[in-house]
Parts: sequence; structure tokens; C-alpha cells
Amino acid sequence: MTAVKDYLNEHEEKLDLFTKAITIAHGKNHPEVFAVREEYLNIKEAAKNGQNLDDDFDQLRETTQNYAIPGDVCPTFEATYQMLESADSINMKS
Repeated sequence: MTAVKDYLNEHEEKLDLFTKAITIAHGKNHPEVFAVREEYLNIKEAAKNGQNLDDDFDQLRETTQNYAIPGDVCPTFEATYQMLESADSINMKS
């Protein structure tokens, strides 16, 4: 748990910015990004409170279809999914 919390803290500024940016840039064609943003915020809060994140990451994997990156998105979208997938991977190892 500490490792994923540390990862999220380290990338918090970028993830906050990126999850919001992709809703603006891609929300029309990829409405799932609104759920991704909410799920990220829930994960961030749960990690700060020391809660188990397994269910949260399960939901995020479902929403993102296992972090599949659509072919029509920008590098920020791709980076967002990659960072979230890294956090998920760290959580699985904990």
C-alpha cells in the first residue's frame, strides 16, 4: 500500500492535470474518460486514507478496458493511462 501511495503522491500533480485535460480534449469521443477521472480521484483519496484499493483498480481496469489506448488520442491521454496502469501494477504487487 505504501508503494502505490508513494507513486500516486509523486505523480499527483500530473495525474490531476492529465485526467482533467483528457475529459476536455476527448470527452466527446471517449465519454469513459469522465469515469476515469472520478475513479482516479477515488483512488487518490482511498490511498491517502490507507484503504484497500483492489476494488477501485478493478473498476478502473473495467472502465479503461485494461488500459487500452484508443488510436485517436493524444500523448497526454496515453501517458494518463500508462501512469494509472503503473499505479495498478504497483498495487497488485503490494
